[in-house]
Amino acid sequence: MQSERIEAVFLTTHNWGKAAKFFQALGFTLEFETDHNSGQLRSGDGPYLFIAEVPASEKPEMQAVLKVPDEDAFRPEPIVDVVTPFEDTHWGTREMTVRDPDGRIWRLQAPAKTDK
Repeated sequence: MQSERIEAVFLTTHNWGKAAKFFQALGFTLEFETDHNSGQLRSGDGPYLFIAEVPASEKPEMQAVLKVPDEDAFRPEPIVDVVTPFEDTHWGTREMTVRDPDGRIWRLQAPAKTDK
């Protein structure tokens, strides 16, 4: 089994409020906002957009997140450079990072494992 689709786009920004208003002006709806200058927006049934504020000393970045429906069934081909294996995230999913041939980092997100 391989990845299914683009699940999300993660953005970092120097100003959460301005970034959220910008994307709302483009038709995105705010789904939730956190108490630490971040939040999630969505337009229609497409990928969600998660924006997090970072200090001015950090460069704003963007990453696409690919959905993997079942971590245990996911077997990357040898050409895929796995940077970090699947790990728990603080937002309740599991995430793996891989590097493409041009050096870009991609996130793969799977549902959290449940105790059986």
